[in-house]
Amino acid sequence: MTRGARSDKTCKEHFDKQLECKRVERGSCRRSRSSEVLGATKLARSISEKLTQDSTCLVQSHRGTPSHRGRSGSRSSEGKLSERMSELSGVWPESKSFADDGMAAVPSQWKGICQNQSDATFTCNKKLIGARYFNKGYQAYVGAPLNISFQTPRDTDGHGTHTLSTAGGTFVASASFFGHGNGTAKGGSPNARVAAYKVCWPECLDADILAAFEAAISDGVHVLSVSLGGSPKDYFKHGIAIGAFHAVKNGIKVVCSAGNSGPTPGTVSNMAPWIFTVAASTMDREFPAYVSFGNTSLKGLSLSSTSLAQGKYPIIMSTDARAANSTENNARLCLFRSLDSAKVNGSIVICTRGTITDVEKGEVVLRAGGVGMVLINTAIMGNEIEPDEHVLPAVALTYSDGQTLLSYVKSNRFVNII
Repeated sequence: MTRGARSDKTCKEHFDKQLECKRVERGSCRRSRSSEVLGATKLARSISEKLTQDSTCLVQSHRGTPSHRGRSGSRSSEGKLSERMSELSGVWPESKSFADDGMAAVPSQWKGICQNQSDATFTCNKKLIGARYFNKGYQAYVGAPLNISFQTPRDTDGHGTHTLSTAGGTFVASASFFGHGNGTAKGGSPNARVAAYKVCWPECLDADILAAFEAAISDGVHVLSVSLGGSPKDYFKHGIAIGAFHAVKNGIKVVCSAGNSGPTPGTVSNMAPWIFTVAASTMDREFPAYVSFGNTSLKGLSLSSTSLAQGKYPIIMSTDARAANSTENNARLCLFRSLDSAKVNGSIVICTRGTITDVEKGEVVLRAGGVGMVLINTAIMGNEIEPDEHVLPAVALTYSDGQTLLSYVKSNRFVNII
C-alpha cells in the first residue's frame, strides 16, 4: 500500500492476499512442495500474525524508521570478533578477503553450515563461517530439475564476493585494480565473521529469498546485507521487505541496496521503513583517455593496460566494417562475427554499447584485426560512462562526444593518438 492510500480492508487482509509466491522483478513462480518453499510460507505466515491492523498501519502512517527490540550492537566490529554478517549472494571462498589468519575459533552460538556436499572445492573457515544455497523456488519456476551447477553457494559472476567483502572483508595488502589505486583493501567491518546465502540463479525468487532469511535468522547472524532488488513495490508484495521485517523482529539489522537506477523518481528499491537502505556513491577519481582529431580532443575513460604509439591511425565506423552475413545492427553493436576482417585490419573501430559487455566488444574488434576501439553511448545511455580493462587500447565516450566523433569520421578516415 503506498503512502496516503486508503482502503476498506485491514492491513492484514492486504498482506494475506499478497503473500503469493512472486518474482523479485517479473512474473510469478509456480507453487512448490519443497521444504524451502514451505519454510518460506511458514515464515510469511508468522509475519502475517504479527502484522496486525494496529501495528502495521501505524508503520505506514509514520514517516520515520520504527524502533525495534533486539541487539543494540556497535558501530564497528573492530576487535569484536563475535559480530556475524551475511550476504544474500554467492561467494568465492578462495578470495583473500575471507582469509582467517589470526582469528579465534568459530563462536559456539553459530548454528550455520557450509553447504558443500555437491562442491568439494568450496570450503569455509574461521572467517567465512557459513554458506548455503536456496534454489527450490527457482526450480519450481523453470519447471525442470537443476543440474549440479545450481547445487553450490559459489559465486559465478563476482557480485556476491564483491558485496560481502565490501561489508566484512578482512585486510588485504597490496591490492590494486590493474595497477591503479594500490593499497590495503578492507571491508567496513574487517574483523567480522561472514556467511553467504545464495538466492539468485540468475533470477532471484521470493520463495528462495524468504527461505534464506529464515535460515539466516536461525543460524544466528547479527547483520544481513542484501545487495539485490527490483522495481519498487508495496511492502506486502515485496519478498525482501517481508523477510527483512521478520529479521528485524528477531533483533537483526538489515541493510539493503537502493539500486543502480536513477536519479529519476520511483527508481529506489528496498524502501521499507524497517530496512537501512544504502544508496550508491561516486568519487572524484578518474581514469582518462583521449581521442584527438582535427582541432578537437575528446576526453573519455579507460583502464586499458596497453596503448597505441603516437601517430595517425585509420578509424572506421563498425557499420562500415559489417561482415557479409551480419546485420547492420549487429555490426553497430560489434557483436560476435559481425565485422569483416579485411575492412577492420589495422584500424580503430567505433562500436556502440549494448547487448554484450564492452570488454567482449573489444575481443570482437581484436579478432577482426583492429588495433583499437572507441565505445560510444546511445542517446538513452546519455553521458554516463565507466572505465573497463580491455584486451586492446580502447576508450569510452559519452553520447554527445560520440556524436561529435561520428560527424568527423563521416568525412575523415584518420585520428591522432597522443
